[in-house]
Amino acid sequence: MTTAKIFGLSRHRLTTDGEGVTTLVTFNGCPLRCKYCLNKTSWDMDKGRDYTPESLYEEVKIDQLYFLATQGGITFGGGEPLLQAAFIKEFRALCGPQWQLVVETSLHVPFETVQEMNAVLDGYIVDIKDMNSETYLAYTGKEIGLALKNLEWILQHGDPKRVKVRVPHIPEYNTDENVEKSVEKLRAMGVTDIEEFTYIIR
Repeated sequence: MTTAKIFGLSRHRLTTDGEGVTTLVTFNGCPLRCKYCLNKTSWDMDKGRDYTPESLYEEVKIDQLYFLATQGGITFGGGEPLLQAAFIKEFRALCGPQWQLVVETSLHVPFETVQEMNAVLDGYIVDIKDMNSETYLAYTGKEIGLALKNLEWILQHGDPKRVKVRVPHIPEYNTDENVEKSVEKLRAMGVTDIEEFTYIIR
């Protein structure tokens, strides 16, 4: 039986994590170590609650009418939700095709996982950090190549409109010029939905 550690469920979210009314489900586990990570709880695999796809479905189906009426559904975040590909596939079989399933992802997962999950998911919210390889490495602790390979493949094998890419202004790590260059490169790849924002560091 597939299980996963989940450290958060947030109901009745509107337009922040996909279309319509959504429930945000946040998994433990992440391959990155971003310097200003907002969810460091996800780094600790001992925290959170164990769920099966069935137990999660039983808990979130209370909002099915909202999901169907607004074309919403479940947004999986974390951490890195695509590390839980088997869980999400089993959940899809339970909720059926009418719920929208979206992942908030770094795309820093094996290429085979992205290929496997592309038909399961309705949308991606990709947190790309910065398109400059040195900046990405300094901020996340990982090389950017895998994420870019996965992003390019998704754009080529589906509707680019289902992909939103978030590009942050990161104090001490990138500049407005860096962000502008990242946006240009993303548009050249075929990304049409790009959201810029600034990290608020406390």
